[in-house]
Amino acid sequence: MELILLQKVVNLGGLGDKVKVKPGYGRNFLIPYGKAVPATADNVAAFEAKRAEYEAKASAVHAEAEARKAKLEGATVTIAANASTEGKLFGSVGPRDIAEAFTAAGFPLEKNEVVMGEGPLRRTGEFEIEVRLHADVHTSVKVLVEAEA
Repeated sequence: MELILLQKVVNLGGLGDKVKVKPGYGRNFLIPYGKAVPATADNVAAFEAKRAEYEAKASAVHAEAEARKAKLEGATVTIAANASTEGKLFGSVGPRDIAEAFTAAGFPLEKNEVVMGEGPLRRTGEFEIEVRLHADVHTSVKVLVEAEA
């Protein structure tokens, strides 16, 4: 399936690139989320006519992500969780918990922006968590998991 990307997609391409992807990926993810359109002659012409508009939108989104990164750098949040005396959590702290804690602290964050490559946190302590605000904008934040009193 050949598509035209309407925004930068990690590990695939940038704005305006024609890419070949498997049909399921295009049909189920890229097209419904507005990240791409099928590469038909009409869509290519429409994209070229609106290229400046798409590039302006992309640069505005990137600038907004950079501004959020500047606010988030060095930010720390504390999450209280039910834990045993050895520091093992009864349950876990996942991306949703981290996003909610940062939003409550005044740093708006969505759960899909929190990247936890090693899975949810299952122990108390201090952790570095990667936050991906845009395809090109990454930062890390500190999460302190404490046992509830």
